[in-house]
Amino acid sequence: MRKTRSLSTITVGIGAGVLVALAGVAPAQAAEGDAQLSVFHGVPGLTVDVYVNNALTLDNFAPGSLAGPLELAPGTYSVAITAADAADASAPAIGPVDLPLEAGVNYTAVAHLNEAGSPTATLFTNDTSTVAAGEGRLTVRHVAAAPAVDVLAGGSPAITNLVNPNESVLTLPAGTISAAVAATGTTAPVIGPADLEVAEGANTIVYAWGSLAESTLALGVQSITGLHSAPGGVPAGDAGLVASNTVGSAGDDGSSVIWLAGSAVLLLAAVAVMTVSRSRRAVGTTER
Repeated sequence: MRKTRSLSTITVGIGAGVLVALAGVAPAQAAEGDAQLSVFHGVPGLTVDVYVNNALTLDNFAPGSLAGPLELAPGTYSVAITAADAADASAPAIGPVDLPLEAGVNYTAVAHLNEAGSPTATLFTNDTSTVAAGEGRLTVRHVAAAPAVDVLAGGSPAITNLVNPNESVLTLPAGTISAAVAATGTTAPVIGPADLEVAEGANTIVYAWGSLAESTLALGVQSITGLHSAPGGVPAGDAGLVASNTVGSAGDDGSSVIWLAGSAVLLLAAVAVMTVSRSRRAVGTTER
């Protein structure tokens, strides 16, 4: 079990539109050694505007989505959170907060609730090291307003005493498992059970998010593929990671929806949305 570092109390609204602002601060073409950043929104019932380096990222975006990955030059990016429909980022409700990204590292920034139910954010470093043929990696992250939990596989504890905002990483044979989340020491699920595919050559990342007290607990699933070695032992390149990052969500009924978008399409859409958003604001009222 590994504990990640918190970015302090910042609430990051997410959706596909996070690429809008990031596209404005990213290099025109991906360069070798760029960082890769995805963002997952795990704060239920909260709609916000997000600015990155003072550029509007999201306008009225809701929780439950993942955006990215986007390749960004190494450096520090400033994120500010405002109330929905704020004129600009000059008076943020939270932030600005610096988000440091290192060269060649794959990250997911997660906006979520801490155990007590207060909004916070954690920057996770995704394990993209290779796995053996026939195996996959399963990463489980506790980002819910809930006490310590056990993760059950087929009804038996596979991960125990996982606390917010920690993660646990397992290497497993590829296949489908029935996964559920229960309070530590119990077997009565508070999330799930839901069928979860551990794909060969992929890091399947599961987020337990929401609030136990408010009955909004849910699972989010992110998949990073291309982690197995090609013939001759050469790891898959960064392009495979960028094109294969997907997200799903599963409720207590185990239903799930998967969104998959190529980064090139998202970037083109980002430029268009940025132009429309800026024009509308100018005519109307006006961020390891």
